[in-house]
Amino acid sequence: MHLPKEFTERMQGLLKEEWNDLQGAWEGPLHQGLRVNTLKIPVEEFRRRAPFALEPVPWAKEGFYISPGDRPAKHPYYQAGLYYLQEPSAMAPAACLGIEPGDKVLDLCAAPGGKSTQAAALLRGKGLLVSNDNSAERVKALVWNLEHWGAANVVVTNEEPQRLGRVFPEYFDKILIDAPCSGEGMFRKDPRAARSWSEYNNTTCSLLQKEILDYGAAMLKPGGRLLYSTCTFSPEENESVIAAFLDNHTEYSLCELPGYNGWAVGQAQWVSPAVPPRLHRELAKTRRLWPHKVRGEGHFLALLEKKKVSALPAYEGNNEAEKLNDKKTAGGNKLLPELQLKLLPFFSFMEENLVRPLTGSFILQGRYVYRLSTGLPSLDGLKVLRPGWFVGIINNNRFEPSQALAMGLKPEDVTRSVSLSVDDDNVERYLRAETLLLEGPRGWTLVCLEEFPLGWAKQTGEHLKNYYPPGWRLLD
Repeated sequence: MHLPKEFTERMQGLLKEEWNDLQGAWEGPLHQGLRVNTLKIPVEEFRRRAPFALEPVPWAKEGFYISPGDRPAKHPYYQAGLYYLQEPSAMAPAACLGIEPGDKVLDLCAAPGGKSTQAAALLRGKGLLVSNDNSAERVKALVWNLEHWGAANVVVTNEEPQRLGRVFPEYFDKILIDAPCSGEGMFRKDPRAARSWSEYNNTTCSLLQKEILDYGAAMLKPGGRLLYSTCTFSPEENESVIAAFLDNHTEYSLCELPGYNGWAVGQAQWVSPAVPPRLHRELAKTRRLWPHKVRGEGHFLALLEKKKVSALPAYEGNNEAEKLNDKKTAGGNKLLPELQLKLLPFFSFMEENLVRPLTGSFILQGRYVYRLSTGLPSLDGLKVLRPGWFVGIINNNRFEPSQALAMGLKPEDVTRSVSLSVDDDNVERYLRAETLLLEGPRGWTLVCLEEFPLGWAKQTGEHLKNYYPPGWRLLD
């Protein structure tokens, strides 16, 4: 591995004799992992069915190491959304945030979506997840991963943190900031990070991280928790950022993080200029994951808690923005005649094809139908890619269900479904968008791998017309 000279000299100065240990670890194999989607299958049940060897990741109950020779991305279980392929250290931030069902959670720098899918699973379908990324290109992968995961209680935005802050002041119970960084911890996983390191100056990254952290902190409720993480070794982007934040935000304090075997404490003595003595004990509550100490890549974690007293009025969940938002929706007891009329094809679809109609409030944006999460403020003025669960499209007075709807349902939720065994050749045919020569009752049919949805087809009586979307199809 070719390393930048300036990086090597700095790390030798910081690590001293441990520098050789880090280099030795980098010469070893990359540790690969997957995280089970507990929205679809319990961990122990997945372990029983998994066709490859699994070894638990200590800091993530749903996470496992996999063997380099395995090809889990090629298995139909991956297409069914039963797991997410994720580097083991990257599972730590969301696992340490303490997300509970019912929380309102913000993943501020979310693309491509690994930590957001983890947060969605921890919410268990309750509460709200707002997943944001300011990159118009990267946010596409975020949308795909969340829909593939079957997450229904999610809003996806493509915004700058300061613009989100105007809409969500002191709104969230938990916030995850996996900040953009110089990527030093990923040099083994992604050699491009080493080659482009000089373009991402530690000082420049640090200034951006401090700004993002300030904006994110303003969206946290009193008593809430915020997890700041990076995948770099740079003290300027880690301990220095947290020290500066604590100096400027007396309403925040650091929480002690777990001490899993190999997890190292933060290094206050690496911060320049020197931090006040009172912060040394605080910074020791942060954690560093080193490739020569854990089976994973480099990461830094800091868990911050906001005092329960706020200078702002308490968020009531019923402000004027939410009332304005409600006026644009249909559902429950808030059916507006003009919107209800436009949504009739969707309501007819639910009556004919779902065992129980979906509950909640629905919004029509152009031809696209979404189910909104409750308690949302108005999102007017924000770049919103998904204002809620994307359930389908109304076209020429006909409703076509979405792939996102299929992935968020279960066979028992629908009137018609077909179950294919994992070794059935029809699985591959379906994933290639081919027609399946299977007879059955006419109508929309949920095609499943065992009991796990893959997508929609329309039964003609003699065959299943395939509606697997082009962007999802299995390629050679």
